[in-house]
Amino acid sequence: MATKLKEPAATPEENLEELERNYRPFVRRDVYGTMGWEPLPAVEKVLLGLAIVTLVPIRLVVGIWLLVLYYFVCWFCTMFSDPNWAEEEQEDFAHMGGWRRVVVVQLGRFLSRVMLFNLGFYWISEYKVLQNDCRGLSRESERPGAIVSNHVSYLDILYHMSSSFPSFVAKRSVAKLPLVGLISKCLGCVYVQRESKSLKFKGVAGIVTGRIQQAHQNKYAPIMMLFPEGTTTNGDFLLPFKTGAFLAKVPVHPVILRYPYSRFSPAWDSISGIHHVFYLLCQFVNYMEVIYLPIYHPSEQEKEDPKLYANNVRKLMATEGNLKLSDLGLAEKRMYHAMLKDKYRLVMHLLCCTWFNTKLFVYSEYFLGLKFGQTIWHRGTEMISLIRFTQEEKKVLAMPMLNILIIFSN
Repeated sequence: MATKLKEPAATPEENLEELERNYRPFVRRDVYGTMGWEPLPAVEKVLLGLAIVTLVPIRLVVGIWLLVLYYFVCWFCTMFSDPNWAEEEQEDFAHMGGWRRVVVVQLGRFLSRVMLFNLGFYWISEYKVLQNDCRGLSRESERPGAIVSNHVSYLDILYHMSSSFPSFVAKRSVAKLPLVGLISKCLGCVYVQRESKSLKFKGVAGIVTGRIQQAHQNKYAPIMMLFPEGTTTNGDFLLPFKTGAFLAKVPVHPVILRYPYSRFSPAWDSISGIHHVFYLLCQFVNYMEVIYLPIYHPSEQEKEDPKLYANNVRKLMATEGNLKLSDLGLAEKRMYHAMLKDKYRLVMHLLCCTWFNTKLFVYSEYFLGLKFGQTIWHRGTEMISLIRFTQEEKKVLAMPMLNILIIFSN
């Protein structure tokens, strides 16, 4: 007899609701819905159609022109200058001084703001929180070693370039990108391999700490800009902070970015890059709010405990920015994306069941998870492991292959 599941299968709507409850920092709430694939009302389709023939071509041409122009500015300014090699694959021009540095920085700030204007950010609301309004902050006036900001979108980088032109921590592959690679070197970016935990990775962490200390002590050194969450959210939450920005034991400057919206959300959460850029270009006006908190000076206890330092800055930013704290991180975001992609794939695209010699063989292109309450299939010859995850428990049921044939349907 066939083995029966004790729990009834959840509907697609229930699956999506449970996903959204458990991965709230990455859930999209705009009119385009999760992953930007939701059916649109007629009015929205008309607006998109008008934007495609008017806004999009102009913004594309202007955006490419701005990028190419700044690339040639960087190329000219670095033409007779040798790069700084901190270590292998850490090439930059952050040390460049004189008129070259002035041109690169000032024109970079101006063109970054023009690029934001081209993308619909015609005005940006900036607020500064007074020293007395923030609890636990020192009254000392001292140059911070780093700017720490919540991470909502790649647009965050353009804003910070326009406001302070800092050095960023970037993926190593960015240095090899056409046009953008040289610009990132002029910014003085520190390149990391995200998944690496080797000695080389520890060396990069040392470079970041050294840069932060140098920026703190030397007003002419480029300040470091770090997103301690390590990934983007929908802008309503603050993920746990990594300690990289706080190892140097120097003051940091917390900055909070928000993107109010009515139709399309500029947050880069669960939507693909192509969809995000397309809808961003189609939206006539976008909004950005920036909250500058006072420089945060660590106590002696925080200097000795980077985790405490990071956590206290995080709590302060959450309070002042009206953000919710979440314990999720990059790993959970990737899991959420994988489940969303599986949910929207065609039935049986990934799973092919065939009968051969009275045995059922299951072929899957890769790890398959269709819902939270999660159904995960492992390859096998004699049995299939069906693993169900809930918020409270994990159940593992082993079923003989000959007793069960499941066809997935959303």
